[in-house]
Amino acid sequence: MKRIRLMLLFLLGCAAGAAPAPARQMQSFDRDWKFQFGDVPGAERPEWDDAHWRLLNVPHDWSIEGVSAGPDSEGPFDRKSPGGTGAGALNGGIGWYRKSFTLPADAQGQRVFVQFDGVYMDSEVWLNGISLGRHPYGYTSFQYDLTPHVKFGATNILAVRVNVQQPCSRWYSGAGIYRHVRLVLTDPLHIAQWGVYVTTPEVSASEAKVRVRTSIGNTGATDTTVTLSTTLTAPAPGIMPPREDQATHVVPAGGTYEFDQLLKVDNVQLWSVERPALYQAHSVIRAGGQRKDAGATFFGIRTITFTPDDGFLLNGKRVQIHGVCNHHDLGPLGAAVNRRAIERQLEILKGMGCNAIRTSHNPPAPELLDACDRLGFLVMDEAFDEWIIPKSRMKYGYGRFFNEWSERDLVSMLHRDRNHPSVILWSIGNEIKEQAAANGGAMAQRLADICHREDPTRPVTSGCNKVGSAVANGFAKALDVLGLNYFTNEYQAQRGKVLVAAETSSALSSRGEYGLERKADGQVEIRTQSKNQCASYDLDCPGWGLPAEASLRAVKNAPWVAGEFVWTGFDYFGEPTPFGWPSRSSYFGIMDLCGFPKDRYYLYQSQWTDQPMVHVLPHWNWTGFEGQAIPVWAYSNGDAVELYLNGQSLGAQDRTKQKGLHWEWQVPYVPGELKIVARREGRVVAEKVVRTAGPPAKLMALVDRPTIQADGDDVAFVEVRVVDRDGNVCPNARSKISIRLQGPGTVAGMDNGDPTCHEPIKATAHTAFHGLCLAVIRAGHEPGAIRLTAAAADLTSADATITTGPAAP
Repeated sequence: MKRIRLMLLFLLGCAAGAAPAPARQMQSFDRDWKFQFGDVPGAERPEWDDAHWRLLNVPHDWSIEGVSAGPDSEGPFDRKSPGGTGAGALNGGIGWYRKSFTLPADAQGQRVFVQFDGVYMDSEVWLNGISLGRHPYGYTSFQYDLTPHVKFGATNILAVRVNVQQPCSRWYSGAGIYRHVRLVLTDPLHIAQWGVYVTTPEVSASEAKVRVRTSIGNTGATDTTVTLSTTLTAPAPGIMPPREDQATHVVPAGGTYEFDQLLKVDNVQLWSVERPALYQAHSVIRAGGQRKDAGATFFGIRTITFTPDDGFLLNGKRVQIHGVCNHHDLGPLGAAVNRRAIERQLEILKGMGCNAIRTSHNPPAPELLDACDRLGFLVMDEAFDEWIIPKSRMKYGYGRFFNEWSERDLVSMLHRDRNHPSVILWSIGNEIKEQAAANGGAMAQRLADICHREDPTRPVTSGCNKVGSAVANGFAKALDVLGLNYFTNEYQAQRGKVLVAAETSSALSSRGEYGLERKADGQVEIRTQSKNQCASYDLDCPGWGLPAEASLRAVKNAPWVAGEFVWTGFDYFGEPTPFGWPSRSSYFGIMDLCGFPKDRYYLYQSQWTDQPMVHVLPHWNWTGFEGQAIPVWAYSNGDAVELYLNGQSLGAQDRTKQKGLHWEWQVPYVPGELKIVARREGRVVAEKVVRTAGPPAKLMALVDRPTIQADGDDVAFVEVRVVDRDGNVCPNARSKISIRLQGPGTVAGMDNGDPTCHEPIKATAHTAFHGLCLAVIRAGHEPGAIRLTAAAADLTSADATITTGPAAP
């Protein structure tokens, strides 16, 4: 195996003439792992020969690659998967990872830790053949102390066995070391993992008191006098000078001590969804005149209050929660976490007017919370989808581990995430079966008490779908905020309690599908479900749900409810309700798997934003329907709209003519141009044109960012369109598109958003769906230009260039 000598990166460097760098040294541990699918007894032994194993970088999800697919699988999708279509028809299994590394001999005496942000699931880790422990839950972060078994100046072997027994989840879980890994070296005297806890006990418009509690560990053999310096810095220069406090105390040998400091901040910049201002707390510990450790913690200054009458207050002002529920997978990247992919999802959501995320139904990747802090999203941070009583047929779900691990996993989430200003709610579970159990109230109270003990600054909630039972057995009483899932009649029935609509709608649709069929009498009807697709008119939902418009109106008519979290922001692998095989992914998303908006996106935009907008559906290619009345819908936040066909007005409609939250026309089909105009107070503020597209003639390649970092992880998203000679998207095109690259990049994945598509995702070619396809391009480690060519038979190809610049320090 290739030996890797760690180039240890200082967390806080020092300028010439400054004090020596702190002892803490941190390196990404993502590169150059060896991987083997299947169980390999004995692979934890250092002498095991892994020369034939695959070399790769983590984060890594083997399930989306198809390496675990059965012999009769279609691409990575296996109709006989033990996880079923509920898990995306993508298989789990057992996989092994091994990494060789060498520490310098002069690092002897330091503590060495390995930190995993997440491994799905039931992992065991060995160092040099010695087991460090087992971590069953696939969503919580954890670390191991390697110090007792690490060899300095010699080769070390870290081995990880991952065991994904299915069925273990109600949706796609992924499989493997799917989040980041780090190696950390510290002095024996160091800040504990997640050991800095920042709160703001007093906040006014002009000043705030900031409380910083810092836990210092001492693994040395003697009690040591430690001085902690904590310095607060503002979101931008000139707002305030740094605020510093020093404290000194003895930290016992083999023990810890928590410092408790109170600092004052003037000219406060409050964190909000519009202006997400972030402060930093810089911590430095010294002993015997030497700097031993240092770190920086981002935090925000804001107040949150949930009320029974006015919903949610942020900094004393009512903020309506316009939220979505999201699973953790990232479409063509599977479950493997990627900072830019998460950021892109949030940017798309923000354009819709979304301001909140529910991490359905598990602790998220740290990168999500970092991005929510920066971009101004509110977060319901959720711990569990299951306690002891299993859901559905989840034979290998979390219930196996709940009694032993639930407190440890919950505390892990709380400690890791409690400094994020974006987090406004802790959720202890989603639709937990114990809502209706005799001991459900006591179980909920136990978890709520843990949340209050570890972080008393935020309320506790849970998504309840059996509200009557939850109220009767005390489950609801344990919650500070009662989360209501779907049953809108409970908004009134539970009035007087503090409420949030934790899960709403579950509307069904497929991007670009409209289900129009001619009946025997020549009339046109909308078939909401046909050939494993769901129509994009907002008409369809499962039995427990509501169309999007109905849910929006229900929340709007209940202003005492803090807001809603729609199921879901994005489609995700698994749960293909109302279908089974051959469907591989959900229909619930407001965006498809690629992040392409469905028509519902513009419904929410019309209700959640003030920037003038208008949208019209469907497309205008209806060969065979000439002269037949096509249902045309429009969404807008204007106060009136007017529809034109080939320049002729089909009538203006104001708010009194709306059908719910949209406008409708029956338009006899004639090819040409359909235009919708929105007005406010009689003035045109927005318009949208849809044209009948001609035959496919060429491709267009649209890159989301022209420059990305050459760090081996950053990605660019390339939307490839099949268009006619005038550039109109061909809505029925299904051309097979291939991607060719020159330069320092690779194709990380391709998809088209079709819930029934079984083509390989880790590939360089993919069929378009309704004229669109997505390619994800990953940068290498060398700066340069990636030249992309998208090609398809009988179509003019498209070129694009992505520049990869130096990686950020």
